[in-house]
Amino acid sequence: MKNEKFVLILPNIRSAHNVGASFRTADGAGVDKIYLCGYSAQPPHPQLDKVSLGAEKWMPWEYEKQTVRLLKKLREKGYNIVALELTKKSGDIFKWKPKFPIALIVGNEKSGVTKTLLKYCDKTVHIPMKGKKNSLNVSVATGVALYHISRFKK
Repeated sequence: MKNEKFVLILPNIRSAHNVGASFRTADGAGVDKIYLCGYSAQPPHPQLDKVSLGAEKWMPWEYEKQTVRLLKKLREKGYNIVALELTKKSGDIFKWKPKFPIALIVGNEKSGVTKTLLKYCDKTVHIPMKGKKNSLNVSVATGVALYHISRFKK
């Protein structure tokens, strides 16, 4: 965690394709490290590796089985823990300025960021939607959020 100002947390992501796409996008957005938690696929994995196009080879990552344990460690290190999740209290991501060091946690494809994990977050932000659907694919939403945050990274 030394010199890591911008980390991405992927807890229980069901699709290895979404994990692979997140590796590729995290690399492009300047993320310092990815934390894979729970049953999220880990490299080497055929579907993940195919979609990440090699980013899994150089993008720093670590596996932590229990996401809560990871969040506690990151909090002790001074990270601002931010969930990308639509809740009654979440704010528009584009009206928010991130504070570093930051840990962005994104949710599972079906259940999102769990209430248990939200308790450990300092802030919750969402991507405003203009259509009938109120959500994006997790890897797409991750990309939108990472690139927004990366604009503020020094």
